[in-house]
Amino acid sequence: MREPTFFILSALASGPAHGYLVMQRVAELSDGRVRVRPGTLYSALDRLLDDGSLEVESEEVVEGRSRRVYAITGAGREVLTAQVFRIEANAAAARRELGLRPA
Repeated sequence: MREPTFFILSALASGPAHGYLVMQRVAELSDGRVRVRPGTLYSALDRLLDDGSLEVESEEVVEGRSRRVYAITGAGREVLTAQVFRIEANAAAARRELGLRPA
């Protein structure tokens, strides 16, 4: 899973959000390391909708523009959880090889 996708799912794990708020949450969660542009965000959101990781919770028109609110699904939570454990295991292996103490 690409890092932006990981942070998009993470951003939605705490609750539903529209696209702009997802972009803000991604930047906050990654301490500014990951910034998703609208094109990247909406491509990722479409992929996550297609694979069942996300759903559209609601849709409204604001100032003539459609605004969707996205929510993570149970399947999306499972995918994110699996990624968390994979990343933690990889980091632990690297720490051991480097002789670093656990965080």
